[in-house]
Amino acid sequence: MVLLAHISDLHLDGTDRAAERATRVMDHLRALPRPPDALLVTGDIADHADPAEYEQAAEILTAPFPVLTCPGNHDVRAVYRKALLRQPAADGPVNSLHHIAGTAILMADSTIPDRHDGLLAPETLAWISAALDDLDASTPAVLAFHHPPVALHHPLPDSIRLGRPDELAEVLNAYPQVLAVFTGHAHTAATAEFAGRPLLMAPATIWTLGLPWQGDQLADLDAPPGLAFHVIEDRRVVTHFRVVA
Repeated sequence: MVLLAHISDLHLDGTDRAAERATRVMDHLRALPRPPDALLVTGDIADHADPAEYEQAAEILTAPFPVLTCPGNHDVRAVYRKALLRQPAADGPVNSLHHIAGTAILMADSTIPDRHDGLLAPETLAWISAALDDLDASTPAVLAFHHPPVALHHPLPDSIRLGRPDELAEVLNAYPQVLAVFTGHAHTAATAEFAGRPLLMAPATIWTLGLPWQGDQLADLDAPPGLAFHVIEDRRVVTHFRVVA
């Protein structure tokens, strides 16, 4: 069994509120009797892409288990690389492959510089294909990025979702070992199906999206920060959503 924790949309902005909520979730994860095999953080780690925000993120996200990240639309690639990943600053897509407990985890970059909607650029789609080509066909894999590739029936996330999702679906159709797709961005725990696989969207730590049929409130600032736990066993993914009061 592989246990993956999944958080998203920390939006660290130098305020005590954002830092406290992210820290609360990390304290919860670090105190678990059975720690996760890895933590996935699917973007919008910083709110303004300031180096100090990433330095704070690096401190908050310190854990005794691997912490795997990808950027969101509020992140800026060069600053993210330098201040969070401690890598040379560069403007190209930030893609990384990780092997966790026999499972391949592809953390992909769906951001478009200076825009809030998303796209898996041709070089990222090529990277996904190449990474999966290099895996043994028996190795289970999951793919994570920021922007959901489906409509969520809310005008805000739907106006800035992933563009050209059919291109990703075409890639995934060639690789049955990809068990699920994980995203963030929506600020709400949600599930759907994409390319015949579960699409699992983590809630945000910073605030929760109000749904149109619940009323006119866009952002519920009082809702506690949330997270997801993905359990992978026998090539099946089971997801549990939790909040940290």
